[in-house]
Amino acid sequence: MERTKVARLLASEPGREVLAKGWVRTKRESSNVAFVHLNDGSTINNIQIVCDRKEFADELSRISTGACIGVTGRLEASKGSGQAVEIQAGKIEIYGECDPNSYPLQKKGHTMEFLREHANLRPRTNTFGAVLRIRHNMAFAIHKFFNDKGFYYLNTPLITASDCEGAGDMFQVTTLPLDNVPRCEDGSIDYSKDFFGTHTSLTVSGQLEGELGATALGEIYTFGPTFRAENSNTPRHLAEFWMIEPEMAFYDIKDNMDLAEEFIKYLVKWALDNCQDDLQFLNDHFDKELLKRLEGIGDEDFARITYTDGIDILEDAVAHGHKFDVPVQWGMDLQSEHERYLVEQHYGKPVIVTDYPKDIKAFYMKQNEDGKTVRGMDVLFPKIGEIIGGSERESDYGKLVSRIDELHMNHDTLEWYLDTRRFGTCPHSGFGIGFERLLMFVTGMENIRDVIPFPRTPGNVKF
Repeated sequence: MERTKVARLLASEPGREVLAKGWVRTKRESSNVAFVHLNDGSTINNIQIVCDRKEFADELSRISTGACIGVTGRLEASKGSGQAVEIQAGKIEIYGECDPNSYPLQKKGHTMEFLREHANLRPRTNTFGAVLRIRHNMAFAIHKFFNDKGFYYLNTPLITASDCEGAGDMFQVTTLPLDNVPRCEDGSIDYSKDFFGTHTSLTVSGQLEGELGATALGEIYTFGPTFRAENSNTPRHLAEFWMIEPEMAFYDIKDNMDLAEEFIKYLVKWALDNCQDDLQFLNDHFDKELLKRLEGIGDEDFARITYTDGIDILEDAVAHGHKFDVPVQWGMDLQSEHERYLVEQHYGKPVIVTDYPKDIKAFYMKQNEDGKTVRGMDVLFPKIGEIIGGSERESDYGKLVSRIDELHMNHDTLEWYLDTRRFGTCPHSGFGIGFERLLMFVTGMENIRDVIPFPRTPGNVKF
């Protein structure tokens, strides 16, 4: 008999023979029967297996939480509450027993930290099953959104010789022997002996290569892993995370903002339409305001302000007694507390901030006429702060080279990028959104380590 997934069984009419396979969540026994709750990962909900205790005495003695079994039986209308159908067991096959004395996941509440220590098993819990199904749905929705708009999916390299952000927090990639590193005459490392013949690292962004794609294909997006060697142990940072980065020829900053807002609203609606059971579970158990917050995203337009407007609002808040940990002044990089004040207390909805000071933004952002600001944009969300960062890109070759020189960046590693400004330059824009930051908002999870299957953080590369 062909197996039927639990999600489909729970939506089926009773009255037929079925085969279900999965992992035992709980087992409860009464005088004559035992009730086994089975889950195969296809839904947050379990299906109840009703077993005659005498007929299945041997099997039941070997079944405990975590065991993997297959059950053939009749799908019938449930006599109990909580489910429409259940399976009256006719045959039970045990694929894998589970020692109840050593299995870490028992029928009780576990802390998030405990589950991170058992990241190999935590997908079996209701919480992480829900998060991972939502993660899949969001990835699918991202590809569908861009495909339906005529964008092309571009695969950009993970190994690079350039630093997109100019921050320097990159993981080096090398095959040089670390116990006997070859040196040049001046004592510096001789990278000509390395695998690629030059200093290389894991990418922090696919944007620069994405711009090359946009100036040939028109509209592209990247979606892949990126890496930051930032020694930061906060609930919002990972060393390995996923980024979505669209780049569009002939888009100005307004077009960029319009796309970002449309994109976010599309993804939130997709989650509400396709992940209702999982969202309801997370709403009930972790964040009582989750569904309300998600449903509110599509109700009205995002606020749009300049950075200078934002600073004025924050300074006014300070003047009226609000206290921030980091003092507010023009030219500063807004912190999460400032971003959340604008979103949660002043506007009460997502905010797009534009025209940031040139000195706190990346070299590739288009410079405004005032010489002090650039056409950058950040989309700020409740509970998260910045969820999207982007800009209109600097298309003027001379201005871009001057900015690279100001920041003392290496021309040699960027000549290929500058060719887009030498040969048929055009207005173009783009943005990046951290996939895990998006998932934190959609799931209501408070720590970024809980929306990725196997988090990579300073000192942690287990699993």
